[in-house]
Amino acid sequence: MKSSTRTLALAPALAVGLALACAAVSAHAQGYSKAAQAVLARARAASGGSGWNFLRGWHETGRQGAAAFESWFDPLRLGMRVETRDAAGLHVRGFNGQGEWRILPGGATTGGAERGPVAQARADAFFGVYGFFYPGRFDAQGEYVGIRQAGGRSFEVLKVKPWNGNPRELWFDRKTHLLGRMVDRSGAKPVTVELSDYRKVGPVRVAFRFEVEGGETRQVETLTFAPADRDMFSLPRSLGGAK
Repeated sequence: MKSSTRTLALAPALAVGLALACAAVSAHAQGYSKAAQAVLARARAASGGSGWNFLRGWHETGRQGAAAFESWFDPLRLGMRVETRDAAGLHVRGFNGQGEWRILPGGATTGGAERGPVAQARADAFFGVYGFFYPGRFDAQGEYVGIRQAGGRSFEVLKVKPWNGNPRELWFDRKTHLLGRMVDRSGAKPVTVELSDYRKVGPVRVAFRFEVEGGETRQVETLTFAPADRDMFSLPRSLGGAK
């Protein structure tokens, strides 16, 4: 009887302790380490500094291999829409911050709130606008991995994971401090993208060429920072989107 009474008496204290532990884990799960912050500060300064604060939209056109593409991103609230036109027709992929969706060339739609596709779409939307330059805007975890060598260059590598999104390694050139490559290890095998052809557009300097190792190269041809209507990032109501 005494044992049961003691257990009941301890229950509130244990509950409080568990709650505090969970809160500590949650707090640790987001945020950037000091070493990661230092690398990002140098990279942000090299590519525009405070100029990143003035971006309100992201609209680009170009080519992915032989296919033409047009994409919109939201650097204020995560959102993405990518339209790709190839021999089969128009492919549309979107993310509105909650769900991932697609419209296939024949008009059929896919997508929803499944964890895997949403995690990938959230990562694409986050990294597409250099979301790691906005630690106070988007929840993410960033850790310093170390110095790595590749292609005769030296890089400082971070591992950044947006909240509920897939992580990527960010390789920053130690001479220029610009992002030189990204590595996505969330799939069956790593996907490495080399970033180059940096150009100054408005207040920032960004990559225009993305070479996927063993895949197609994406070349940006035009880039503007005009904001997009948020409706663009959701599946149209006529095709089954939210009423």
